[in-house]
Amino acid sequence: MRRSRRAKIVATVGPACCEPKMLRTLFEAGVDTFRLNFSHGAREDHAAVHAAIRALEAEIGRPVGILLDLQGPKIRIGTLRDGSLTIAAGETIRFVQEGADRDRDAIPLPHPEVFAAAAPGHDLLIDDGRLCLRVKTLFRDSLEAEVIVGGKLSNHKGVNLPGTILDLSPLTAKDRSDLEFGLRLGVDWVALSFVQRPGDLIEARGLIGERAGLVAKIEKPAALDRIDDIIALSDAVMVARGDLGVEIPHEDVPGRQKELVRACRLAVKPVIVATQMLDSMVSSPAPTRAEASDVATAIYDGADAVMLSAESAVGRYPRQAVEMMDRIIRSTERHKMYRSIVDALRPDEEQTPPHAVAAAAAGLASAIHAAAIVVYTSGGTTAARIARRRPDVPVLAVTPSSDTARRLCLLWGTHSVFSSDVNNYEEMVSRAVSTAVRERFAESLDHVVIVAGIPFAQAGTTNNIRVIAVP
Repeated sequence: MRRSRRAKIVATVGPACCEPKMLRTLFEAGVDTFRLNFSHGAREDHAAVHAAIRALEAEIGRPVGILLDLQGPKIRIGTLRDGSLTIAAGETIRFVQEGADRDRDAIPLPHPEVFAAAAPGHDLLIDDGRLCLRVKTLFRDSLEAEVIVGGKLSNHKGVNLPGTILDLSPLTAKDRSDLEFGLRLGVDWVALSFVQRPGDLIEARGLIGERAGLVAKIEKPAALDRIDDIIALSDAVMVARGDLGVEIPHEDVPGRQKELVRACRLAVKPVIVATQMLDSMVSSPAPTRAEASDVATAIYDGADAVMLSAESAVGRYPRQAVEMMDRIIRSTERHKMYRSIVDALRPDEEQTPPHAVAAAAAGLASAIHAAAIVVYTSGGTTAARIARRRPDVPVLAVTPSSDTARRLCLLWGTHSVFSSDVNNYEEMVSRAVSTAVRERFAESLDHVVIVAGIPFAQAGTTNNIRVIAVP
């Protein structure tokens, strides 16, 4: 099943789409990778969804990606004595650690790391930024903060601290247990929430190894300060605009999104743009015009994938949301301005033989109007280098690794195919041509550009380009 677009679609699985029939419906509508959100749902439910996706994959004969999204540490206020509290701008409010003496209006904050890291002038954003307080004074087990924006506060609302770097691992005990569970299932990607520093990626990599790709979710301002190192240590990046949009000014989010997409393209790492892309479709069969424009902007920026969250997980119209996203992507990629914009954002090539070969293959394929670029890849790196160029020719990635084939379901413009190893040059050429024909990328008299490494089955040896006419 060949997609008629380059950018990929990630859809979150939830109560609205967890049954096998609906999962198949969403795949047919355009989903390339399914996201399992471990912030919600029981493990047995996630295991059932994983099994259903793998059964679907076997039935259709196409790789399907599965992304496990870890919950990460959640900073929340505790239980208020009266269940809720109204605070007004200009008031001074006291926050106390769990177990500390408190008066009736003191707000419990059972997170010692907050009291250890906060400083006067730091902001506390509560309930997705609806309430804003600024730290004034710190004590041993409490702090006082001035209310900047007031309102009603209720139990267990989330707290964001944009100016505070917390001495907190992004992997809680729950995350570690969920991670091991997901790796035993065989997920393809693991998304790490609330990354603050490069060391967070190193810690996660030590647990994951090579069993799955590692996605760094960018939702903390501290991560933006070390973004080049974070991208280098990850296998992919998610621009998680929900929490990021709470912790940095709203007006800064679009520019940061463009910076992140460009930085990932430069580093040859897939990048996903996520959160509220078609948010109104949670309850409406059609998006707003602004939402359609938002999705299109991510495509013009050159994002590898765009993601649906609540729209597919709990929305009333999951199929329509996927179909709409598919239509917006296809329309954007066909627009007369698309190619000039994407080409203008193309980064300079790295001065290495593998990058030069990938760039040459993409340029050659465009120059001769080839039907496809067929790339032999063991770990997916060669396909990623070609996709980095955003060629106007489809990329058909042939790999002997089912894991690689599934991970490539996140990579821009790449149609991955699992195939056994080739043993010699002529077999490579023959299989490339037959695969391009079988997958409906080429027909008789078309030209295909073949990219491979000699000797075969050795990562990092991309050094060969061949042009051949289909008999």
